Amino acid sequence: MFLTRWRQYQDLALREDLLAALVVSVLLIPQSLAYALLAGLPAHVGLYASLLPLVLYAALGSSPNLGVGPVAVLALMIGQTLALAPAGISAGDAALVLAAEVGLLMAAAALLRLDALASLLSVPVLHGFETGAALSIAMSQLPVLLGSPVHGNSIPQLWEQLQQTWQSGAPAWLPLTAAYGLATVLALWLARRYAVTLLQRWMPASRATMLARLLPLLILMVAIAIAAGTGASRQGVALVGALPALQIPLGLPLADWALWRQMFPGALLIALVGYVSSLVVGESLARKRGQRVEPRRELAGLAGANLAAAFTGGMPVAASFSRSVLMMDAGSRTRMAGVWTAAFMAIAMLFLSAPLAALPTAVLAATIVVAVLSVISLTPFAEAWRYSRPECLLMVAVAVLTLLWGVSAALGLGVLGSVALLLQRTAKPHVALIGRVPGTEHYRNVERHEVECLDEVLGLRIDESLLFTNARSLTDVVQQHLSQHAEAKRVVLLMSPVNSIDLSGLEALRDLHATLARQGVRLDLSEVKGPVLDRLKASDWQRWFKGRVFLSHHHGMIES
Repeated sequence: MFLTRWRQYQDLALREDLLAALVVSVLLIPQSLAYALLAGLPAHVGLYASLLPLVLYAALGSSPNLGVGPVAVLALMIGQTLALAPAGISAGDAALVLAAEVGLLMAAAALLRLDALASLLSVPVLHGFETGAALSIAMSQLPVLLGSPVHGNSIPQLWEQLQQTWQSGAPAWLPLTAAYGLATVLALWLARRYAVTLLQRWMPASRATMLARLLPLLILMVAIAIAAGTGASRQGVALVGALPALQIPLGLPLADWALWRQMFPGALLIALVGYVSSLVVGESLARKRGQRVEPRRELAGLAGANLAAAFTGGMPVAASFSRSVLMMDAGSRTRMAGVWTAAFMAIAMLFLSAPLAALPTAVLAATIVVAVLSVISLTPFAEAWRYSRPECLLMVAVAVLTLLWGVSAALGLGVLGSVALLLQRTAKPHVALIGRVPGTEHYRNVERHEVECLDEVLGLRIDESLLFTNARSLTDVVQQHLSQHAEAKRVVLLMSPVNSIDLSGLEALRDLHATLARQGVRLDLSEVKGPVLDRLKASDWQRWFKGRVFLSHHHGMIES
C-alpha cells in the first residue's frame, strides 16, 4: 500500500513539491534567522522552528499551500511576551514554554471544536493590527540596520532608548553597519520592483519569476562574501555568529509553574492571532485553487507544529503569508512540500552554518524591513472609510495602539471595539413597515418601493434574530409604527429573517403580545422558520400566544 501511494505521489506531485520546497527554503533560511533575532532569541532558534514543526503540520493540517514557520508578526508578540519572563529565566527557555502553551491551547480548541473563536478578531482589527505590527517591526529593526544600540518594539521605548544613548554620548549609529543595511534594503527593493521585468527580456515569464525569487538569497550571499572578505567584524559590524551543528535539542520545556503562569496571557493572544492569520491565508489560497481547508484540522496542524517547536528548541510558529503565496506560485501540490522544505533546511544547517555565521545582522534587519513594509496597504483603510467609518476608526485605533503601546493592548481594544460595534448595531432590531407590491404577493419596505398597505392590518418585517442584545427594544419599535396607524386591529410580523429567538427574545415577544392585547390589537406571525417554531412550541407558548401563525405573509395580511 505504501509503495503504491509513493509511486502515485511520484507521478503526480513529487517534482512540483520538491521545486516549491526548494524555492520556499531559500526564503525561509534568512527569515528564520531574522525573526528569531526580532523575538530577542538566538538566530538558530528560528532554524530549529523550521524543521520538525513543518513535518507535524504536514501530518495534521489540511492546506497544501501553507508555509508554516517563524512569522514576523508573531515574532513581535513573542518578543514582547518574553520581556515579561521572571528574572533568571533565559529567553530560549521562556520561548519553549510559550510554544508549548500555544500548542496546548490550539489542541484544546481543536478538541472542543472552538474554531469559531476566529471571529473574535474582525477584519478591521486584523487589518489595523497587521499594519501597526508591520510598522512596529520595521521601526524595531531600524536600530539594528543602522548599528545603533537602541532597542525596543514601540515608539515610546525607542524614543526613551534614543534619549539615553544621546545622554551617554555613545554613537547613535555606525556608518559601516548602516552601509550594509541600507545597501541591502536598496538591493532588495530593486529586485522586487524590476527583476522580473528585466529577466523577461531573456526568458519566459514563469522562469523569470522563479529566478527573481532567488535574488534575495544571492544578495545575502554577496553580503556574506563582502563581510568575510573585508573583515567586517573587526570593524565593529555585528554578525550572526556561529550557528550550532544540526543536533536538534530534544527535551521538555521547563516545569517552572511561575513561568507558565507569566507566559499564559501572551500565549493566548499568540495562539489566537496565529490561528486566525493562518486560517485567513489558507482559505484565501484555497479559493484560488477551488479547494477548501478545514478550520478544525488547521487548529490541529498548528497545535502539532507548536508542540514540536516546544520539544525541539524552537519558538511559536504560524503560517506566513509571503511564504504561503510563494509555495502556491511555485506549484506545491500536497502538504509534503512542507516536509521537503524541512529537509532542505536541515541540509542548509549541515553545510551552510559557517557561511551564515559571517552574515551581518544589519542585512537580516534589512530583509525584515523590506518584507514587512511590502505588505502594508492603505487600501483597506480607504475602503473602510467609505463603507463604515466606525470600523475604519477602530482599524486606525488598533494600528496606532500597536505602535504606541503594544500588541496586547491593541488586540484587547480591537476585540472590545468589535464587540461594542456589534452591540451598537444590534441593540435596536430593525423592524420595517412593509406593503404589497401591486399585482403580486410580494411585500417590500414602504420606504424603498411603491407598495399598497391596508388600514386595518399592519405588516412589519423583523430583519434580525431576537436575542438578548436587542430584545428589550422590540415592543418600543413596534409601538412606534403602530402609533402612526392607530386604526390597525392586527399586527402581522414577517419572521422569515429571524434565525433564532433566545430566552430574552421569547420574553420580548410575550411582552409585545400582552401590550398589543391591552390595546385591542391582535399579534400574528408569518413565515416562521421551522427550527424557530420548534423552539417556540417547546416553550409551551400556546399558553399565552392567542394569535395565528401563517405559512405565507400574504395570507396573514388578507385573513379576515
